[in-house]
Amino acid sequence: MKKIQVLGTGCPKCAQLTANAEEAVKSAGVDYEVEKVTDITKIVEFGVMTTPALVVDGRVTVAGRVASVDEIKKFLGE
Repeated sequence: MKKIQVLGTGCPKCAQLTANAEEAVKSAGVDYEVEKVTDITKIVEFGVMTTPALVVDGRVTVAGRVASVDEIKKFLGE
């Protein structure tokens, strides 16, 4: 199974990015696990300094903003 990780400490933007990621996975019909990463040490290990951030299969795709559902679906197709 492939993995999407939402990096963030639990702010409203992080929650919105998580919701958008879950909606993108559902509407795209792909087999992805969505995981929230709130540990600041783990977030920094990705090289992310601004949250929220989105990681798709180990690659940071978005940092410092909330990606739209359509944008996330594009990342799933790569």
